[in-house]
Amino acid sequence: MLTEFTPFASLTGGVMIGLAVVILMIGLGRIAGISGIVRGLFTISFSDVWWRLAFLTGLIGAPYIFNKLTGTLPDFAMTGDPYLIVAGGLLVGFGTSLGNGCTSGHGVCGLARLSKRSLVATLVFMLGAIVTVFIMRHVM
Repeated sequence: MLTEFTPFASLTGGVMIGLAVVILMIGLGRIAGISGIVRGLFTISFSDVWWRLAFLTGLIGAPYIFNKLTGTLPDFAMTGDPYLIVAGGLLVGFGTSLGNGCTSGHGVCGLARLSKRSLVATLVFMLGAIVTVFIMRHVM
């Protein structure tokens, strides 16, 4: 469980996410919403697939690169019930489809563009997360 206060690492990560979003928006005119990028692999023209694969390869390959540069990896453990984790993942996928976007698309990109729809979506995401954590930790 991560309980350390890490302002430098958090700021660095936030800046890197912000730069990636800006580069994708300026360079290709695209929004860095992960659900849309993945969905586009199956629905967009073949010429549009390459940047999507490159983006996802970067997301998946980042821990490997981090490990090669620093020789370490952050501690990470999934301690929950595997069935609940899978169910949660499926619910997130359903919510992403229902909300027409994910937290990265709405929360990072949409809010930066001052989208009212993204503000509502992000507030709903956060409220859902708060209620879920409260129920899982204090009710069940």
